[in-house]
Amino acid sequence: MARVALVETKKGRTNFAREFDNEFDFDQYQLCSDPTIKKVLKRDCDIDINTDNYDWVILVGSDALKYFTKINSVTEYSGKRVDEKFLPVINPAMLTFKPEARKTWETSKESIINHIKGLIEEVVIDENIAIGIEETEECNTFIQAAIDHSGTYIALDSETTGLYPRDGYILGISLCYDGKKGAYINTECFDEQTEKLLQELFTKKTVIFHNAKFDVAFFEYHFNFNFPVIEDTMLLHYLIDENPGGHGLKPLSIKYTPYGDYEKPMYEWMDKYRKEHGILKSDFQWESIPFEVMKTYAAMDALCTFLLYEKFVKIKQNPKLKKVYDEILIPGTRFLVDAQDNGVPFDKDRLCVSQELMQTEIDKSVATLYQNPEIAKFEKINGKDFNPNSTVQLRGLLFDFLGLHPTGKKTGTGANSTDAEVLGELASQSEVPGLILDIRQRSKIKNTYLDKIIPQLDKDSRLRTGFNLHSTTSGRLSSSGKLNMQQLPRDNPIVKGCIRAAEGHKIVAMDLTTAEVYVAAILAEDKALMDVFRSGGNFHSTIAKTVFRLPCEVEEVAELFGTQRQAAKAVTFGIMYGAGPKKISEQVTKDSGKFFSPNEAKEVIDDYFQSFHQLKKWIESNHRFIEQNGFVYSYFGRKRRLPNVKSSDAGIKSHSIRSGLNFLVQSAASDINLLGAIDMHNYLKATKSKAKIFALVHDSILAEVPYSEVDGYCDQLEYYIQMDRGLSIPGAPVGCDFEVGEDYSMGKFDKQYGNI
Repeated sequence: MARVALVETKKGRTNFAREFDNEFDFDQYQLCSDPTIKKVLKRDCDIDINTDNYDWVILVGSDALKYFTKINSVTEYSGKRVDEKFLPVINPAMLTFKPEARKTWETSKESIINHIKGLIEEVVIDENIAIGIEETEECNTFIQAAIDHSGTYIALDSETTGLYPRDGYILGISLCYDGKKGAYINTECFDEQTEKLLQELFTKKTVIFHNAKFDVAFFEYHFNFNFPVIEDTMLLHYLIDENPGGHGLKPLSIKYTPYGDYEKPMYEWMDKYRKEHGILKSDFQWESIPFEVMKTYAAMDALCTFLLYEKFVKIKQNPKLKKVYDEILIPGTRFLVDAQDNGVPFDKDRLCVSQELMQTEIDKSVATLYQNPEIAKFEKINGKDFNPNSTVQLRGLLFDFLGLHPTGKKTGTGANSTDAEVLGELASQSEVPGLILDIRQRSKIKNTYLDKIIPQLDKDSRLRTGFNLHSTTSGRLSSSGKLNMQQLPRDNPIVKGCIRAAEGHKIVAMDLTTAEVYVAAILAEDKALMDVFRSGGNFHSTIAKTVFRLPCEVEEVAELFGTQRQAAKAVTFGIMYGAGPKKISEQVTKDSGKFFSPNEAKEVIDDYFQSFHQLKKWIESNHRFIEQNGFVYSYFGRKRRLPNVKSSDAGIKSHSIRSGLNFLVQSAASDINLLGAIDMHNYLKATKSKAKIFALVHDSILAEVPYSEVDGYCDQLEYYIQMDRGLSIPGAPVGCDFEVGEDYSMGKFDKQYGNI
């Protein structure tokens, strides 16, 4: 009988013997014996255990896992063996408020029981599984074997010295063609025959990647390889679980293959090397890893990708998800490879001037702050200079010294918040919060954007950053890497103004207008709401006139009935997010500058649904469906799984239901935009146009277009966006708003800072 210990963070109510079905006996320990400590830190741990006395040690939760192994993610390793005898597992107590973790717990429990009973044999990774190739002849022989193999697909991976093709090169490639072994091949042994063989292989076989966008970009840029048919295990897993995170090759290999954390020895070598040579993690060069150390990790990447494909490809048996994959995700991957390579066009000279301008504005704002008599008094009382970046000092200044009334918003520790939203609200009580907010905002623009963009520009003054298909539940693109294009400052044009077209070109921005409401009207089959779109004119003014039966023309609504228009606008957008009277009240008050009570908001909501009663029926119908089924499909076939509708917590349950409804409209609207961009990109390539799409930002498509092509580009893009994909109102296609300018600010930079 195996000797087993179980370690939890603190003594809890969970009956672990029952949770593990009384399948084995164990000794139970706690990291911390003091039950009054809320957040257990390492210094609080007083556990007394000799792990040598046990064959297995079950580690419940991330705290126990980190204490014994220095690994942080318990979800990633749940149910898997770590360091010979440790068996991490999520805490089953969390299932009460996170029912979506039930499957993880059940599979982890089964795995742990099987480990303890000796039913799982650990796989040893040797040179028969992970092959290293450094000689040309051996390399070509292996590739030829892959070509001749009866299988129809191969797994391919690359090891690179950078995250973008222009920033690095390919150290080696990994191949697997039979699901039994992987090979890591040093690119230094490539000859002309090698490249011919590889292209033959990539042409004859379906090529499986994990994150195809990354690898294809490198292979195309450095070798000019062509991949007629590709698959992506990362995107396949995204169809299985659309929640952000957890799509990496490492966690999926740990969870779904028998090879566990195969990369751990390499990372242990890296840690030792960095320590010995005094190298920071951020400064470590990938090419410093010896081939003998790299080969196992790299070869296993390809093998595990192959195995993951065999497991994940079954999801394509679902025709809706297959359509999303084949018609959106894979074409989207090819589109983004090119869009990222096009790069965001920046004016380097304007960036440098903008740095100076912003620093001048910061200096002025700081000077104004310290000239404020309240600051001088505060410094005198405290006997030291005021530091606006110190939250402790700031909290003392605002709430203790100035006596401002807190907004009610708290930090994670329960203290009064001093974030941007709070400072904005407090600005009505004193000049000081507004001054501090101004300094923060300007400093963020300079430090986060202007200072960081310049050193990352390529020689052609373009910034190549990343766009992701798999990082949101709705399908909207996210941006990451050198610059998050989705988070550019809105209220100040200085960064957008530095995104400037090359000589002879214009920046063209196409923005979808009221697309989500448009989609909702179609899905709900609400004739009255569709008629609003058919009527043309200002949408929100038309809605306000309809709902409030205003005695004026639509064109006069904004001027004569501004509050009503803001109320109608708030309800139009708010109902998709489940906003109630309180939220609508706050939004209208903020937008109109006039107090709008919750009772007034409730009346507006009632009047709104009276006008658009079919929309209300559709919302209620979908709420019931989501609550009963725990999932919903978008118009284009994306699936949103919402297991938390089964939560006993009413707040969590209602949030899940609202999220499902929002998904239906947001997902469809974003896919209209993405599909239009893909089609337009393919058109530009086919016609050899010099116009280049370089970014999708929220509901906008950004491109750099030659003067002579602007009109044709706009007409063609509008055609693809408004193409009837089954989500169209006859006589009223979805709205496309085009802006054309020298820079992305569309003249706002020049207006505020002059023509620089």
